[in-house]
Formats: sequence, C-alpha cells, structure tokens
Amino acid sequence: MASEKDYDVIVIGAGPGGYVCAIRCAQLGFKTACVEKDKTLGGTCLNVGCIPSKALLQASEKYDEAANHLSDMGIKTGKVSVDLKTMMKHKESVVASNTQGIEFLFKKNKIDWLKGTGSVEKKGEVKVGKDTYKAKHIVVATGSAVATLPGIEIDEKQIVSSTGALDLKEVPKSMVLIGGGVIGLEMGAVWSRLGADVTVVEYMDTIMGGMDNGISKDMQKILTKQGMKFKTGAKVTEAKKTKSGVTLKVEPAKGGDSEELKADIVLVAVGRKPYTDKLGLDKVGVDMDDRGRIKTDSHFKTNVDGIYAIGDVIAGPMLAHKAEDEGVVLAEILAGQAGHINYDAIPGVVYTWPEVASVGKTEEQLKEDGRDYKIGKFPFSANGRARAMNMTDGYVKVLADKKTDRLLGVHIIGANAGDLIQEAVTIIEIGGSAEDIARTCHAHPTLGEAVKEAALATQDGPLHM
Repeated sequence: MASEKDYDVIVIGAGPGGYVCAIRCAQLGFKTACVEKDKTLGGTCLNVGCIPSKALLQASEKYDEAANHLSDMGIKTGKVSVDLKTMMKHKESVVASNTQGIEFLFKKNKIDWLKGTGSVEKKGEVKVGKDTYKAKHIVVATGSAVATLPGIEIDEKQIVSSTGALDLKEVPKSMVLIGGGVIGLEMGAVWSRLGADVTVVEYMDTIMGGMDNGISKDMQKILTKQGMKFKTGAKVTEAKKTKSGVTLKVEPAKGGDSEELKADIVLVAVGRKPYTDKLGLDKVGVDMDDRGRIKTDSHFKTNVDGIYAIGDVIAGPMLAHKAEDEGVVLAEILAGQAGHINYDAIPGVVYTWPEVASVGKTEEQLKEDGRDYKIGKFPFSANGRARAMNMTDGYVKVLADKKTDRLLGVHIIGANAGDLIQEAVTIIEIGGSAEDIARTCHAHPTLGEAVKEAALATQDGPLHM
C-alpha cells in the first residue's frame, strides 16, 4: 500500500515551469507534489520578476503619459507627481493576487505543496527538510538566479539586482545599468520615466542581445530620444561605494582608456544563471553542461531514469512561457501522450514603451544559415489607429522564405507589440506563409493592420504606403 509520502510526480520548484507542470500532471491523473522553499508560490517570475516589473512599468507609463503626453490630446492634468509608496503598494497587491491564485489552483487540483528546499537524495527520492518522499518521476524546475560580476558586490541598496531595483524607496537622481538586455532596459525605463538620469553600459555593440540587429539599433535611437544614455561596447571593471553613491570605472570592451561614471544606484543586469546547486544532482550522476545547465533529451529526460528537467535549468531562452510550455509537454509525455515544442515559435518581448516583440529567425540568423529570404516592413506612422493613439514610433518587419513564402520571423517595435506578435507565433507554429497573414481580414482601425501591411510588403506591396 502506497504511503502518504509516495507520489507519481514530484516537481522541485514552483515557478512558471514547475507549477504549470504540477497542475498539468494533476489534471492527467498523477498524484502530484511540488517543492518550494519560498514563502509564496510562483518563483522569480511572479514574486520578483515578470509580474512586479510589469506592474511598475504600467504605472510609470501612465505617469509619463499624464505628465508629458495627454495635453497633446486636449487633456489638461495640471502638475502630475509620483507617490512612490502607493505605486509600490500597487505592485505588491498585484504580486499577492497572483501568488494566492496559484495556491488556489494547487488546492483545486489536489497538489501537495512540500514547503522547504528540495534535493534528490537518490534515484526516486526527494528530501525536503528532514522528510524523504518517493516519486516515480522527479522534475527539476528550480529556475535561475541573478548572475553577478566579479568584484562588484550586490548589496540591494546602492548596487542592486533586478530584485532590489523593484523595491527602491525613492526615485534616484541617477542610475547606471550594467547590461542592456531585457531586464536592464525594463528597469531602466521605469526609473527613467519617474525622473532618474539613466545610463546603460553594455558589453556588446548593440543592446537587446539576440534580437534582430536592425530592431536593436532602432530601439536604441527611440530610447535615446526618451532620455536614456548608452555606452555600448563597454565594460565595468570596478565599482566603489561611497556615502553619496557609486563610482564606476568603465573601459572599452576591446581595450582602451577608462572613464569614471557616478550614480546614486547601480543595477547589475548581466543575465541569469541556472539554479542547480545544492540539489544533489551530482550525487545521483545527472549530466550537466559547461554552463551549469542540466542536459536533457528532446523529452526533457536526463541521463538518469526518472529524473527530468525544464525551464531555466536547461538549454534555451530563459523565458517564463517557454518553461510553462515545457512543463505541459513533459506532463503529457509522462502520461503517454505525444508532445513537442517548436522553439522557433517561442516569442520574446521587451516591455519598454514602445514594446519590442520578436518570434522566429532574425536577419542575422538567416544570413548565417544561407537562407534566401525577403523582407516586408510597415511603419506605425502610416497606421490610422497608431496615429489616433499618438503612438507612431516603430514598425513591423516580416521575414519570409523567398521561394516558398513560409513565414520565418517577425519583429516589431511599437505600442502593444507583445500582443501583436501572437498572430505571427500562430502562423509560424502551423508552418504558414506571409501570404496567410496578408490575405487574412484584419479589423479596422487596429494596430494589427500594420502586421498585415508588412506581410503584404513581402508580396506585391502594402496598400497604405
């Protein structure tokens, strides 16, 4: 007779990948438990990542709009000010409602929350605190932690990670971001809108590494116009804290003379590293790669029977929705169903304003692959709805195979780009063409018409330009 400590599936980690995997496993009839060491469910994403950052992004966007743009539409607001304490309460309320929602889903699906730090003692066993639990299937979904720079100590006061940047007590006069990726730019956008003088130091020659180069360069121009400063092809070699702030030594990445930068707050946003330490995986012989990620096959299985891994701890983009999809697919595979993920159909979004969204191949990747492709572009300045919204920055860029017209990639800078990209994700997922978008009726007047017009630009040409 099975013990109360025996499960079909134990998932270690309750972030987006872990909790979604646990829910899908329970829906498919598995007796499921999920291990989580934090006081709340949801992992980095819901507690100190995607959700709180979007709450602050939305609030700061509204402040900027009220302070600087509504008067252009005839709405006079008078002097607009920031109540940072209330803004932070809004963020905390959003986080609480989301994490409590997952607790409800666990109860609804009869998933046991094993509170504490989980480790794999041996094949088929998970230890949480002093208790040991057995499982036919163990899923490692422990996510990732903030990556650091040697010699630069994060104290979450003057030198902060993204976690500290979400919880500042006052708007700094100046802020330096080390890293021009998604996290740095989003946090920089929040504090820049609220009044901070923001400078981005990026090691690469372009910001938003991995995005289409043209999109990256054009977005940098837009953010510069908004007041952010950029030092690309540069690295920070030293950070000294004083009572009044932080002094940084910055050098060209390729070598050269250094310069000093001073800031009230420094945000270290150089990426994230997989959280695979202290899990006992080495004891049971789970293979890892040179970046500390768990090696898996196409069904998320490690080299050790009964142990699987998903999300940030395995190869691929560190994205919440990628982890969620992997969690669902793994649960279905464990239940004997077929499942796969098309990694070319995983969208990426930067929630600055305007937003940046991308799916599929970039021009650089297509050139590297020797692919013959065609480009269609359409600016939001020619879109009726964008004009009505006073949000005409940016454009849609469509990449399609020159011979077959198969949709290969779509890249957008513009208002609500993160929502607009979904149409392209669906077309790529089903193996569709640029013509499929071009010949699909789009409601007028909508921002989505710009996607259609960009697709038309790969055919006989757009209608409205």
